[in-house]
Amino acid sequence: MAVPGNNSGAAAGGSQKRKEIYKYEAPWEVYSMNWSVRRDKKFRLALGSFIEEYTNKVQIVTLNEETSEFSAETTFDHPYPTTKIMWIPDSRCALPDLLATSGDYLRLWRVSDNGVSMESLLNNNKNSDFCAPLTSFDWNEVDSNILGTSSIDTTCTIWGIETGQVIGRTGLSGHVKTQLIAHDKEVYDIAFSEAGGGKDIFASVGADGSVRMFDLRHLEHSTIIYEDPKRLPLLRLAWSKQNSHYLATFANDSNEVVVLDIRMPCAPSAQLKNHKSCVNGISWAPHSQSHICTGGNI
Repeated sequence: MAVPGNNSGAAAGGSQKRKEIYKYEAPWEVYSMNWSVRRDKKFRLALGSFIEEYTNKVQIVTLNEETSEFSAETTFDHPYPTTKIMWIPDSRCALPDLLATSGDYLRLWRVSDNGVSMESLLNNNKNSDFCAPLTSFDWNEVDSNILGTSSIDTTCTIWGIETGQVIGRTGLSGHVKTQLIAHDKEVYDIAFSEAGGGKDIFASVGADGSVRMFDLRHLEHSTIIYEDPKRLPLLRLAWSKQNSHYLATFANDSNEVVVLDIRMPCAPSAQLKNHKSCVNGISWAPHSQSHICTGGNI
């Protein structure tokens, strides 16, 4: 894992430039990763492992700005690989310091100076010993009491939690606000619209090759805004952080990223074909509606 740094140039007196690349080598293959957005926790990352056993790990690493080195702050157990890992979207530091992970279940973890403790295991299938694995989830940036999960059982589940509880109180609770059959086949990703100030719009993609948009206020119907021409499974989607009209997705084993404008559904607004091999991830720039980062195989 390498992270670009801030080259501030040589200081007065000829001192060395700051490093431009910070590197950290995890003790296992990294499967998921997420930046913390808290202002008081700069340069903090959560990493999830990929180990083909029931012994996976989540590690929190931080950058020591004096030594310019990343180091592991704490490591804790996680049974299966984390299909996604995400810090609570709380840049103002007004809420408990929480981390969420998905795998077999959705888990909420509280991070403190004393370490990490699991606050809640959210399971919407309490009548069975078996669970449908969660492929992904998203944390609503407008209302941090709302999370949405996607699953291979064709459903999306919207969870309500109590993030505003007093720090130090244990047993943070969660409940199912709604569960809906989102696709005809497995659902691979879910994302809330991150721009425009709303909290009710989310979209999902799945094995049926479609992008579907939902409104929490009117869940009796959804809108199919795009279908892959070859009906290939769509693996991930991401909303623009600056313009709620734009989102991006890509298909399984495809080297192309499709950018959609929800005002003109069905036809792609742009098709990015710069990769030579399949795309694995996408992320919009937080400061611009015109920039998107894509990652893929070499």
